[in-house]
Amino acid sequence: MSSEFSYASAEKTAGVISGKIGGRSPVVGIILGSGLGGLSEKIEDSVRIPYGDIPGFPVPKALGHAGTLICGTLAGKQVVAMAGRFHIYEGHGTALAGFPVRVMHALGVRTLFVSNAAGGVNEKYAAGDLMIIEDHLNLMWTNPLIGPQQPGEERFTDMSDAYDGTLRQLLRDAAGKNGTEMREGVYAALFGPSYETRAEVRMLRGLGADAVGMSTVPEVLVARALGIRVAGISAITNAASGVTAAPVSHAEVLDVGRQIAAKFEALVTEFVRLLD
Repeated sequence: MSSEFSYASAEKTAGVISGKIGGRSPVVGIILGSGLGGLSEKIEDSVRIPYGDIPGFPVPKALGHAGTLICGTLAGKQVVAMAGRFHIYEGHGTALAGFPVRVMHALGVRTLFVSNAAGGVNEKYAAGDLMIIEDHLNLMWTNPLIGPQQPGEERFTDMSDAYDGTLRQLLRDAAGKNGTEMREGVYAALFGPSYETRAEVRMLRGLGADAVGMSTVPEVLVARALGIRVAGISAITNAASGVTAAPVSHAEVLDVGRQIAAKFEALVTEFVRLLD
C-alpha cells in the first residue's frame, strides 16, 4: 500500500476537510452508489466539496457519480456523504478505494452506510428491489489492508459480522415504518467494468451470491479494521446476465436508480433517524 493512502495521509486530508466544514464532527458516513446520489440533496445545512478540492480524492469518471463530498445534517445526525466512489475498474487500486473510509474515521465517523447498484443474481429478484446486505463475497481477490499495518486498524480483522446485525435490524425497522419491502442477501464484488458472463452468474449463484457489483467491499474491509459498524443496501437495478434474455447496460442501471430514488432516500433517512 502506498503511503499516500495511509492513515497518516487520511488524517491530513481530514484536516483539510475540517477546515472547509467549520469543524463539524460527522458521526455517520454514507457512500452513495451509481444513480443513488440524490440522497445528498436531502442533507440539510450542508457544505459541498468537489473531490478536486480534496487531497487524495480523484474525480470519478463513471456516470452517476458526481464526485462531491457533502457534510451536514440528516435526520438530526451529523453526516458526511460521498456522492461518487472510487472504482478499481477506473485503474485505481484497492487502497484508494478504501482510503475515504480512513478519512471518514479521522473525521469522527463510527457508523458507515454503504450502497451500490447491483445486478440480481437471485432469480427471485427484480429490478427495483432493495436488498439489505447480510454478507459479501470478495471476488476482487485483493484487499486494501495489504501493506504496513495502520494505526488503529486490526491486522487480522474479524469479518464474521461484517454487516452489523443490530444495524441490519434497524434497516428492517426503517423499511417497516416506510412500508418498503426488502430483500436480504449476499453481495459479490468483482472488478468490472465488463458485466458478468452467463457462466459467471451461474458460478456466483452456486457460491451463494444474491447480487453482484463492482464496489463496496474495499470500503467495508477498511471500516471493519477500524472498528466502524457497517450497514449496506444493494439497489437491484438489473437482472444479471442470463437471468433474463435482455442485455445489461449502464443506462438501465442509472434509469432504475432514478425510479427507486424516493424509496431509497426515505429508507436511508429513517435508518439514520433510528441510529443511537
